[in-house]
Amino acid sequence: MGHKIPVSALVLIHTSDLQVLLLERADKAGFWQSVTGSIEEGETPYQAAVREVQEETGLDALQYAFEDWQVSNVYEIYEHWRYRYAPGVTHNTEHLFGLELPAPLSVQLAPDEHVRYEWLDWREAAKKVFSWTNVDALKRLGERHGLTL
Repeated sequence: MGHKIPVSALVLIHTSDLQVLLLERADKAGFWQSVTGSIEEGETPYQAAVREVQEETGLDALQYAFEDWQVSNVYEIYEHWRYRYAPGVTHNTEHLFGLELPAPLSVQLAPDEHVRYEWLDWREAAKKVFSWTNVDALKRLGERHGLTL
């Protein structure tokens, strides 16, 4: 298996009343996040976002209100995950997408990736996620609805 490409998609899955789906990582207990994953060879961030939603939740993003928010963040890759990337790669560019569902839905987790999920109010979700880019995504969700964190 080759190295991961340091470009990824984060998909903030939410409802119109700002309930947000969070997933707990299987490889890092207590690390909660939105759907996220690296692009694969020949794939765009949009395609990766759709694929990751399917893989991590069992949902078809294109059956709902799926939107490229036209935002990306560059962050330093946590040292304990750098072995997945080519030597010397220390930063990742993450593209942000939103997926609005009609209501909180049950999801089918990928057991090798996540062990639990929760639907939380967006402000509570911002307190629980481990990455600053996920907090940024939640802040942007609020702003899209005229709210602040």
